[in-house]
Amino acid sequence: MSRYNVIGTMSGTSLDGLDIAHCTFELVDNKWSFKINYAATISFPSQLYKKLANSTQLSGLELMKLNNEFGNFIGTSVSEFVKKNNISIKNIDGIASHGHTVFHQTEINLTTQIGNGANISASTKLPVICDFRSTDVALHGQGAPLVPIGDENLFSNYDYCINLGGIANISFLENKQRIAFDICPVNIVMNKLAQELGRAYDKNGDLAKTGKVNSDLLKQLNQLGFYKLSHPKSLGIEQIEATVFPIINACHISVEDKLRTFIEHIAIQISNTIASNNKKILLTGGGTFNSFLAERIEANTNNDIIIPSEQIIDFKEALIFAFLGVLRLRKKSNCLQSVTGATQNNIGGCIYQAF
Repeated sequence: MSRYNVIGTMSGTSLDGLDIAHCTFELVDNKWSFKINYAATISFPSQLYKKLANSTQLSGLELMKLNNEFGNFIGTSVSEFVKKNNISIKNIDGIASHGHTVFHQTEINLTTQIGNGANISASTKLPVICDFRSTDVALHGQGAPLVPIGDENLFSNYDYCINLGGIANISFLENKQRIAFDICPVNIVMNKLAQELGRAYDKNGDLAKTGKVNSDLLKQLNQLGFYKLSHPKSLGIEQIEATVFPIINACHISVEDKLRTFIEHIAIQISNTIASNNKKILLTGGGTFNSFLAERIEANTNNDIIIPSEQIIDFKEALIFAFLGVLRLRKKSNCLQSVTGATQNNIGGCIYQAF
């Protein structure tokens, strides 16, 4: 089989909503092509949003209940998406669901994504591939980032692929090996600061534009221990809450100045990561819509920054998780040792079939 129709779902750490993408993949002469046929972002109901935002504080029982609740939400959302777009379930090979990351502490070999695949499968009557990270972490890898194998197979015409989501990550080819790692926080911090001013996020960076860079805060942020680590490395919300927010909260300046300083911090960390010049850099993820952030990234690098269509910006991760699902169905490696530091390439993902 060389042609697959798979639905990918993605829920990022910034809690922007559930991304759903119905994608077609075709393998011809050992090269993959793709098409996003339909895509949508589903907002979380307020109560579910609150539970997800506070999921690290829940008891074991409450977290397991949320695991089922979120699985039901994904299943219902996908079913409604399929119906709305008149997609025949007979022509869907499966659903690949990232779930929502609660814990990611690879130093103790722990990662947890909720959104019970059994519930999704029971709701949709379709095979579901989920829990993509656990096998890699069990093999002493970071379990992240997972997107790079999609970059390698679907976006190989770019030198660097950078995703500006809750956390920025990068993927590139070095010495014929795919290298990828998390760079720094982005929307996890930016959105929380904007919410202090009554905004869900800083649209276009308009709030940040009115602020000034605080050199002391910028210096402290740039000296964080994470940036001194060599790859493979990944960031979790726990690390950000323990190391980044205390520095920002201790700085008694306006929120606008904090936003402006943090944008500069992001741009500096990205420029520090890319040592080359005159390369093609693909920017995707929700942070790409922050035009001021994109401007500052471009100002800090001598490379060609390419911003693709809104569909690719919004749904690249859902697309690639659909692709990870295809590789899982084909029993091919979808998690790279060179990216995560695991003891070997591995095939991540559990398959649920409730029919």
